[in-house]
Amino acid sequence: MTHELTKWIKSHPITVILILVIWYLSLFTPPKIELANVRFIDKWAHLLMYGSLVFVLWMEDWRTRKASTSVTRALALYIGPVAMSGLIEMIQAYCTTNRSGDWLDLAANAIGALFGIVFGGMLTRKMRKKA
Repeated sequence: MTHELTKWIKSHPITVILILVIWYLSLFTPPKIELANVRFIDKWAHLLMYGSLVFVLWMEDWRTRKASTSVTRALALYIGPVAMSGLIEMIQAYCTTNRSGDWLDLAANAIGALFGIVFGGMLTRKMRKKA
């Protein structure tokens, strides 16, 4: 099991970095910034974080395997980050005093992840046609 995990980490380095950054950003106390006045800025941030994460995950997975992605694999690439998002929201709600869990954050994360899957799929399809 450890060999497989080590192999996965080595073949998905940007994904691992993004996962660590998301965990950090999700659990630290955010500073007050001027952008806080922008309507739904936190939801846009969630869309961007999880869209980027799943897009990078898709691209690194495709680069590593050099094969088209099955529906089952695509679902796993989507469900994994969304499940992580749900876990983070629960940890924020029940294990921190500086953050709160939010169902709308989870929804924004799921939508962002969906965008990441769609854009990753479109790009790899184009790249496959050119090769």
